[in-house]
Amino acid sequence: MKKPDIHLEKVTEDNVEAIVDLNVSKEQRKYVASNTWSLIDAYLSLAEGKPVFPFGIYNGKTLVGFIMISYSNDWTGYERDAWLNSENYRFYKDKYYYYVWRFMIDKRFQRHGYGREALRLALEFMRTFPCGEAEYCVISYEPTNEPAKRFYGSFGFEELNEPGYYENDDVISAVMKL
Repeated sequence: MKKPDIHLEKVTEDNVEAIVDLNVSKEQRKYVASNTWSLIDAYLSLAEGKPVFPFGIYNGKTLVGFIMISYSNDWTGYERDAWLNSENYRFYKDKYYYYVWRFMIDKRFQRHGYGREALRLALEFMRTFPCGEAEYCVISYEPTNEPAKRFYGSFGFEELNEPGYYENDDVISAVMKL
């Protein structure tokens, strides 16, 4: 079997329609925002002067997924009031980080290792510090998304949330050193 040639390409007018047409399985839709909304979020962030990097994920010439990265020091956007009073917040406060804002592999291309290689490449990109130095990468997912928890954990992401705080919420944030 041929080894995958996974690489990231910027979103352009040449690939934007194909990126919008990518889909996850019906069961995964509750966990992943549409690529249309992701690109709208990217546009609005860029219009406000906030850095964001949307990429198509390719295997050779075949588009297989989408990933979007941002850069910030606003931890409050991801952690709610109870977390703001925790030791975690005091430790991370004011530190810049890169954030995997959106990440998906099309349902036709899952379980081929493309997601693992794409995240590795995204982390490699972040380590070039395109917006400035950062010690951490953050990612968020829903508490019921056990495959995401295992996948990100295999890269070394550790959950930030205070124990018991997110039981009924829809976001778990995890962090790893870059």
